[in-house]
Amino acid sequence: MTAELGLSDVEAAAVRVAGRVHRTPVLRSRLLDAELGCRVLAKAEHLQRTGSFKARGATSAVRALEEEVRARGVIAVSSGNHAQAVAMAAAEAGVPALIVMPAGSNPAKLAATRAYGAEVVSEGVTHERRDAVVLALAAERGLHLIHPYDDPDVIAGQGTAALELVEQVGEELDAVVVPVGGGGLIAGTATAVKGRWPGTRVIGVEPAVAADAQRSLAEGRRVSLPSAPVTLADGVRALTPGERPFAVMRRLVDEIVTVTEEELVAAVALLWSRTKQLVEPSGALPVAALLTGAVRARRAGVILSGGNVDATALARCLVPVGG
Repeated sequence: MTAELGLSDVEAAAVRVAGRVHRTPVLRSRLLDAELGCRVLAKAEHLQRTGSFKARGATSAVRALEEEVRARGVIAVSSGNHAQAVAMAAAEAGVPALIVMPAGSNPAKLAATRAYGAEVVSEGVTHERRDAVVLALAAERGLHLIHPYDDPDVIAGQGTAALELVEQVGEELDAVVVPVGGGGLIAGTATAVKGRWPGTRVIGVEPAVAADAQRSLAEGRRVSLPSAPVTLADGVRALTPGERPFAVMRRLVDEIVTVTEEELVAAVALLWSRTKQLVEPSGALPVAALLTGAVRARRAGVILSGGNVDATALARCLVPVGG
């Protein structure tokens, strides 16, 4: 890994993950285009292994480890998608894995993480304390931490989704629009997109109640939220952007916009009604931004980042479809 993340790092990650993750399709829908007023090319990471783009970063990071580190095992902290991804990648590489998940995490994601064979620690773990818990366990057991977004091999792996999008689309887009949590996906995406299409705008979207990345970019420093935000987009509830992702964001990301919870609900419902694709709220953030006009483009690539939908969130989101 180079000192400053570059296109060559994403290309190297693509070699590591090849054959181990899906090369997901780019979906088109004339009905969706009509609703959004632009041509939308949607990278279907909700159809990825483990149900989200996180499989890319986890696989990239695990496969980059030295043999001595693999033998000791890995540890990760996540509310769900990264947890499943690390558990899967570690199991397939024969690496022991311990996953710290906050109490109250999505039950389906917790069950899936255990099903991949990982040890899960969640009792008494709050969203605010989870980082302290994982660092203490890593030190106690001598495990290698695979951070959900502040890890160069994870960031490079996440960027492989955008690298594929560039190759699949062929001609330059006006914008590529991406959900933002801790920043790993948008940092990897910006590195890949700007490396191939320097003139394409890279725009992040986050919930209005969790606008730490937008504020950080505006103020030129990492801003932290005081507590975990309450949002349907449970995959993007980081309290502050990661140090490495933020450095990339400052160099390469053009803008970060926000959407309300109601706008997010409408985007999930729209995707289902017009395309019959079931995307989790975090993954629908880019569509919400296009639907509201927060992002305007003639031809936009969007990353539908995941499809692991909580049943309660699903019920709330699909109510608009039936009126």
